[in-house]
Amino acid sequence: MARALLAVCVAAVTCLSHGFVAPSAFTGARVLSKPVAQASSAIKMSAAEDAFVPDMNRRVAMNAILAGSAGVVVLGLAIPYISFFVPKSAGGAGGGVIARDAVGQDVTVEGWVATHLPGSRELVEGIKGDATYLTVKQDKTIQDFGIVAVCTHLGCVVPWVQAENKFICPCHGSQYNMDGKVVRGPAPLSLALSHIETDTGNVVFKPWTETDFRTGEAPWWK
Repeated sequence: MARALLAVCVAAVTCLSHGFVAPSAFTGARVLSKPVAQASSAIKMSAAEDAFVPDMNRRVAMNAILAGSAGVVVLGLAIPYISFFVPKSAGGAGGGVIARDAVGQDVTVEGWVATHLPGSRELVEGIKGDATYLTVKQDKTIQDFGIVAVCTHLGCVVPWVQAENKFICPCHGSQYNMDGKVVRGPAPLSLALSHIETDTGNVVFKPWTETDFRTGEAPWWK
């Protein structure tokens, strides 16, 4: 009886011990690892095969488009910068330059004589952007030449001094008569001249290339 009971206990323990033994993880992992690895490799190979790689012609075209786009942007920025340094022309004034006032507006004969007294000498923008004097004569017309207000000594702008009836440079005292002829140094030369035409209704400057009537000599500024 005791032996039968002992045998039953041993059998029960053996059954219980087999029931709580976990399946081998190592074996399962080994079995599953190969299919997973193979599937991953297959996916990567498929992705590599499906990836788009442009040929040489397409790459050249794409580079050309990129370079052209960059060129357009650079040109768009460069044009305003360059145009700032290009003297404004008179568009249809026969190669002359329309005078511009202090606020950049075109100077018209009618507007100028209506706001300036006879004998006045006032500055406008002339050829190459140089400050140039317009003179209103006693008959309320504009003198047919302009006087460039750049001192021939060191380039200062020379004001008209009504009380002295002269142009007197504030930098070193050079003096010029009412026509811009030098009468006192240290300036070595007279002020440059420009022709003025008014046929179109605008005040138009043109280069003075003939003899300087004040000295009888060829213009030094030509």
